[in-house]
Amino acid sequence: MHWSRYLSSLPELTLTGVIDVVIVAFLLYQSLLVVRGTRAGHILIGILMMVFLYAVAVWAGLEALRSLLSFIVPYLGLAIIVLFQSEIRRTLARIGRKRWFSAGFRAPESIHEIVLAVEQLAAQKTGALIVLERDIGLRTFVESGVRMEALISRDLLLSIFRPGLPLHDGAAIVQKDRIAAAACFLPLTTSPTLSRTLGTRHRAAIGITEETDCLSIVVSEETGRISVAAFGEIASGIPLGELVHRIHLHFGMQRHSDMESGGALARETAELVEESRSVERVNQP
Repeated sequence: MHWSRYLSSLPELTLTGVIDVVIVAFLLYQSLLVVRGTRAGHILIGILMMVFLYAVAVWAGLEALRSLLSFIVPYLGLAIIVLFQSEIRRTLARIGRKRWFSAGFRAPESIHEIVLAVEQLAAQKTGALIVLERDIGLRTFVESGVRMEALISRDLLLSIFRPGLPLHDGAAIVQKDRIAAAACFLPLTTSPTLSRTLGTRHRAAIGITEETDCLSIVVSEETGRISVAAFGEIASGIPLGELVHRIHLHFGMQRHSDMESGGALARETAELVEESRSVERVNQP
């Protein structure tokens, strides 16, 4: 009898109500995905526990506990903003992210120059971090480094990351067909799920992709392995052909309708790399 009165008091389920519930469930699910696997997840559990204890205190008539929590619960909104500021910023950036690709890499020559530089840096085991801007601007990080505004070239990238020079440490940021800045400081990822063997350069490459939609290319100075980071994930030990494919895919240059042309670009880049190797072998004494 009690349950029948409770069910009769519920509002009638309409199409608008179903859509409302689905949207709220989707937003809650996306919010949980943002904090999953991070330190913010444990903080969120603690906040929910305090809210639950407050509800129990009100329901059970525990006045002492309710009075104590009544001084804390009103400030939970401010605490959430302060504690989850990085997660909130990352979520808003994802919401505002465009789904169409920018015009940053229209000319394949810039990709060739980057791949040629990465190939030589890997062969020499020279550490490097190159960030390719997509839709979300990287002006804040560009201003943290040394402005260059120079055309992309293999020789310039090799000079930037030459060990011992002032621009070696930090990241080189590429905007469209130009190197905007070098020696830039990037945020480090704090994800606890990553391997502890990853160094600062790799963590910076992941950290910048967690906040923006850029693509990061990393060369390890210990092993010479090439890694690519995008959307908070990193793939290590990839060959040059896979690097070209991931750049094309990330910037929308390789769709289903032009898969053949994308493969041609990859083959052309591979031919340029092989030609560069041949020239270097001839020039060697």
